[in-house]
Amino acid sequence: MIRNISINDFIKLSEPVPLADVRTPAEFEQGHVPGAFNLPLFSNEERVKVGTTYKQVGREEAILLGFDLTGSKWSGFIKQALEIAPDKKIGVHCWRGGMRSGAMAWALNLYGFDVYLIEGGYKKYRGWVHQQFEASYRLSILGGMTGSGKTKILHSLKAIGEQVIDLEDLAQHQGSSYGTMNKMVQPTQEQFENNLAHQLKDLDRQHKIWVEDESLTIGKRSVPNPFWYQMRSAAMIDIRVDLQQRIASLAIEYGGLDKDFLMECTERIRKRLGPEQTKHAIIAIQENRMEDFIGIVLVYYDKTYRTGLSKRNPNLVFSLEITGNDVSTHAQQILIFTHTVPVTEQVTPS
Repeated sequence: MIRNISINDFIKLSEPVPLADVRTPAEFEQGHVPGAFNLPLFSNEERVKVGTTYKQVGREEAILLGFDLTGSKWSGFIKQALEIAPDKKIGVHCWRGGMRSGAMAWALNLYGFDVYLIEGGYKKYRGWVHQQFEASYRLSILGGMTGSGKTKILHSLKAIGEQVIDLEDLAQHQGSSYGTMNKMVQPTQEQFENNLAHQLKDLDRQHKIWVEDESLTIGKRSVPNPFWYQMRSAAMIDIRVDLQQRIASLAIEYGGLDKDFLMECTERIRKRLGPEQTKHAIIAIQENRMEDFIGIVLVYYDKTYRTGLSKRNPNLVFSLEITGNDVSTHAQQILIFTHTVPVTEQVTPS
């Protein structure tokens, strides 16, 4: 049986159904529904041939070419689908819910699958993604200068049942010139948005959601504007941590990274750091004086943080001094603090 279904209804199914994306590997890599499987009807090159034929010759010739190209593949498609969905329940989509997904749905249905055919395909899904960013959320922002341990505190808050969105994890970047940690690879902008929307859909919008204070860009990825504007207008807990404690923490975190990587990243902020300070920072890296290196670059990052803080509504910024290295204690301290200050709990209008 083939059932036409909206992406919204498919996502809300009481029991999850595997989703097969029949677009090309290149399209899938650019962006896909989180958790979807790529079951490409055409290779990247084959899709170009079919598209060119459609434009230059016509629809019927393009369909015939499509069947010529896939003729020997259909048993393979079915076998792959069985691996994805052994109980023979599967969702299928292409770009716009057109011929590619229709052909795959027909073949799988013929073999005995229950097929959920996504109306409007991936294009409709992208519209759903943007709707998630337009929705209103009760955000609470966790701020603090670089090295304050914000990300670890967020994880600790999540561990005790708080709702948390970790934007840096989604962007695979820690939000500075050194943010890839010489190992992380950022998703495409499209995939970053898909992954963020995927997490937002499962949150209770009537309850507080913790998000780390971020600039509009995290590495090369951008926080969707509607969501970022909500972040900027939400109340923020600004945690204050001793400078030497921050330096020591960052020296441990970054000190083991490749020196060439650290020097290259430092060169990228030369204009903002200044030539003299850049020179001293690089020498410190070369001489393995990691705390000195961290101390130099923190001057720039602390200044940047203060500038961003000054642009927030001062009535919605609440400072909290924390000490020690016990992250779980910090998380509890922050939760207690939120009950003692007038943190805005109203949903920000979309």
